[in-house]
This record gives sequence, structure tokens and C-alpha cells, in this order.
Amino acid sequence: MQNTKLLLTSLTFVGLLALAGCSFPGVYKIDIQQGNVVTQDMIDQLRPGMTRRQVRFIMGNPLLQDTFNTNRWDYLYSLQPGGGQRQQERVSVFFNDSDQLVSLSGDFMPGVSRDQEILGGSGDTTVSPEAQPGQQPAEQPAQPGSLEESIQREIDTIETTPVPTPAPLETSP
Repeated sequence: MQNTKLLLTSLTFVGLLALAGCSFPGVYKIDIQQGNVVTQDMIDQLRPGMTRRQVRFIMGNPLLQDTFNTNRWDYLYSLQPGGGQRQQERVSVFFNDSDQLVSLSGDFMPGVSRDQEILGGSGDTTVSPEAQPGQQPAEQPAQPGSLEESIQREIDTIETTPVPTPAPLETSP
């Protein structure tokens, strides 16, 4: 009797240990995200000639900064859905000696973002050799008789009115 109780107890204990190692169907497993979230829209905002501060504003702080090659920033992102395969994305950003963006490599490349596809915008991210960073492109004059020309004419004829300034208050009693 004593041996039977001990045998049943030990079998129950071993069975519970075996079940603890198994995954039960329907048990929620969390998604594990690590690194910098990088989207195609972020990559599309990058332009050659941007400073490090501008790139950091768009992309955030890099996950890896190589101490031996200070002109390279690495952005890594991995996602493992609960119980699924791990997915990893990598982007490396390269600067020249004057701290300007030169190139990038990795899983994302400049192209048409989802917003541009929806709005029908161009995905052209190339910089023409005539355009220097920081320079405004030359404006084309409005064509005569166009809506743009009539709006410009209205803006040019607006008269400004000065804002009245209040008189200072007397502080003496």
C-alpha cells in the first residue's frame, strides 16, 4: 500500500514535469522585438549630403556605432512573432569625412514608399549634379492665365496693415 502510494505520487510528479515542458495549444506567446524599427518611409526621407544630425532625426540613434569606422552607422531590427520564425532587417548608413551622408546598404533601398504609391507621387530619390545640398531649386514663373498666376497676383496686391502696439502702463504711483 505504501509502495503504491509512493509510485502513484512519483508518476504524477514526473507527468506534471513532462507537461510543464510542453506547450499547450492556445497559449499566448509574446512577440519579441529588438533593435531600431526602420520603415521604408524613413529610408525614402534620406538624401545624399544630409548631416549626421539630420539622419539621426529621421532614423533615430543607431544600434551599432563602430569605434574603428566612425563613418558607419548600423540599424538592426529583429522580430520574432510568438512561436514563429525570427525575421531580421539591417541597414547600414555611410558618411564621408565631412559628416555628410554618402550611401546606404542593407535590406531597405530608396524607392516608392506606401504613402507615395497611394498618393501617386514619384519615387525619384536621386539628386541631380547641378543641385547642391542646401540650395533651393529655381522657381518657374506661372503661366499666364493659369490659376497659379491669378493666386500670385492676389497675393502681390495684398496690403499689409500694422499691428497696433499698446501704450506702456505707468508704474509710478
